[in-house]
Amino acid sequence: MASYHKPDEKTLQGLKDTANKLRIHSIKATCASNSGHPTSCCSAAEIMSVLFFHTMKYKPSDPRNPNNDRFIMSKGHAAPILYAAWAEAGYVKEADLLNLRKFDCDLEGHPTPKLAFVDVATGSLGQGLGAACGMAYTGKHFDKASYRVYCLLGDGESSEGSVWEAMAFASFYNLDNLVAIFDVNRLGQSEPAPLQHDTEVYRKRCEAFGWNTYVVDGHDVEELCKALWQAKQVKEKPTAIVAKTFKGKGLKGIENAENWHGKPIPKDRVEALLADLQSLIQTNKPLSPEQPAEDAPPVDISNIVMPSPPAFKIGDKMATRRAYGLALAKLGEASGRVVALDGDTKNSTFSDIFKKAHPDRYIECFIAEQNMVSVAIGCATRDRTVSFASTFAAFFSRAYDHIRMAAISQSNVNLAGSHCGVSIGEDGPSQMALEDLAMFRAIPTCTVFYPSDAVSTEKAVELAANTKGICFIRTSRPDTAVIYSPGEKFEVGHAKVVRKSDSDKVTVIGAGVTLHEALAAADELAKEGVHIRVIDPFTIKPLDAETIVSSARATGGRIITVEDHYREGGLGEAVCAAVAEEPGVVVQRLAVTGVPRSGKPTELLDYHGISAKCIVAAVRSTFAN
Repeated sequence: MASYHKPDEKTLQGLKDTANKLRIHSIKATCASNSGHPTSCCSAAEIMSVLFFHTMKYKPSDPRNPNNDRFIMSKGHAAPILYAAWAEAGYVKEADLLNLRKFDCDLEGHPTPKLAFVDVATGSLGQGLGAACGMAYTGKHFDKASYRVYCLLGDGESSEGSVWEAMAFASFYNLDNLVAIFDVNRLGQSEPAPLQHDTEVYRKRCEAFGWNTYVVDGHDVEELCKALWQAKQVKEKPTAIVAKTFKGKGLKGIENAENWHGKPIPKDRVEALLADLQSLIQTNKPLSPEQPAEDAPPVDISNIVMPSPPAFKIGDKMATRRAYGLALAKLGEASGRVVALDGDTKNSTFSDIFKKAHPDRYIECFIAEQNMVSVAIGCATRDRTVSFASTFAAFFSRAYDHIRMAAISQSNVNLAGSHCGVSIGEDGPSQMALEDLAMFRAIPTCTVFYPSDAVSTEKAVELAANTKGICFIRTSRPDTAVIYSPGEKFEVGHAKVVRKSDSDKVTVIGAGVTLHEALAAADELAKEGVHIRVIDPFTIKPLDAETIVSSARATGGRIITVEDHYREGGLGEAVCAAVAEEPGVVVQRLAVTGVPRSGKPTELLDYHGISAKCIVAAVRSTFAN
């Protein structure tokens, strides 16, 4: 192993001085905005100084360069010191720091990728390390590059279970290019963190999770330099640095005192405190980061096209969840940058088909859905991969905050949820996704695909790979018939009218399993001479309002929606919103009400009023009324 060379005294003093400059910037910025977290910044000052001006390799003028080391500020409330570091590096104008948190400034209260030096939004605590895992996995296994990933966590957020999901993931996959630094400053928002300064317990926990671990004085720049150098020498293990620090370090009367979280320094104390910090600065020696190695391969993930049309014939029977797995494996042939993740449900979501075809691009995340979503987000940063993460759709509810933050992160992550609705049958309500459409429709950047057969599923996968923002693909468990020819064209926001005549009396809108129930109902009603128009929306968000409104007009303003989902927030409510300003349109909604139970799919569809039989009855009652 190479031997450690202590930095010279001028460099060490320069790092100490830079730390105090970062404190000064953070205090001035939070005073200017009269809000923010200066004490949380002050505890991390030496850590940030050593990382940005001694350890990390990056191009300050090109923050998103693929060769750069990555940094994730998981304790997002310390954003001012991140902005200060980039000001000291020369990328952010020092004057702009005083616009912190102002409406017309991108230096927001917590970091977002509006800034080129931020890869993922943080602030909802406990999520940064999972994204860092995705970046480190990508660097080691997909890019096979030398860049390293550093994540700064607060001790308060280490109470979050998602942190330990990420810790388990990183050690299982031997992510030796990843360093997690715990800023153990003892104090949380409202009271001390549970372990306070018991760094020995932090050390034991990190080591128990399989991490190479160092405990350091987080205000000693030499100790930090040495620990970060040692981390680079360790192979096959990620490194945790447990840094004992003091909240408000360097601020007399505030350092290590309670009740200062999220409070700017009072105006009558600012001048004296800044003078104290300024007096500690002994040199103006500029410190410049080392340039990175140019070994990250060029990547182009634009316009990924399936290598061949769908291989299904009308009338074939296949579950859309299986069609998803086949489509994903096929997409993986089109681009070596398509990657798949799953949470130990791959033989149910059929992502195992992708794993068999492209084992080096499959990531098993085990039963840790929060971390799986964060890892997928991390993989997708800087457009290094097109990531698809799958599990039962119900289990994405556990990761909903991570999905919400993915939108703020401007992520292009793709999520596929199987086993939606009561149609899964005997497994019962704990496995049935009945809230997922409402969840994903509420995400501002999300496109919601709900394919109804194998052909439309394959098209949804291809479109998702090329659609900006979050994409959610809802897949079903039962086998259903292929209703589209391989050459059928699909577009985001364009519905399909799958049954139509000049004498249609009602428009029925179904999706997934309920589209097939609607078609069965149409066949039954046709025997009585009653014709209905049947629409497959394909995407629930954006919804094709134009097709729905025109069909409603053609059928006397009568619409029936039928969905394998709760009434709240699903297809029915989306349709109601689409026709809200259209006079004379009445929407009758058939949906699941109440908590379901185990049973056969046909029994459950009947019981909850969303089967073909129930659609027929609803059409008849429309005329009876």
